[in-house]
Amino acid sequence: MNTTAQPIAVMILDREYRVACEPEERQALLEAAHHLDEQMRKIRENGRLMALERIAVMAALNMSDKLLKQSKAEELRKTQVDNRLQLLADKLDSALSSSMD
Repeated sequence: MNTTAQPIAVMILDREYRVACEPEERQALLEAAHHLDEQMRKIRENGRLMALERIAVMAALNMSDKLLKQSKAEELRKTQVDNRLQLLADKLDSALSSSMD
């Protein structure tokens, strides 16, 4: 199904930004904008008055760091699950081959 991007307004730190967005992605964009707004407000409240650009960069760095840590943790979990599955498959193969003898 082909859809066309439509402009949507999001509010971040009391400023309106218009972003082109596919209709099926609208809710995700609104949630992302809300999350970004919350993060930027926390940074502004916890620090001295900073320029909007600096607040945005700090929020982006914080979220990027969190995303990278989650990605690394997910990769570690995947590796551990793969290793465990391989171990179980090896045990099953061993048990099946010894029962055939």
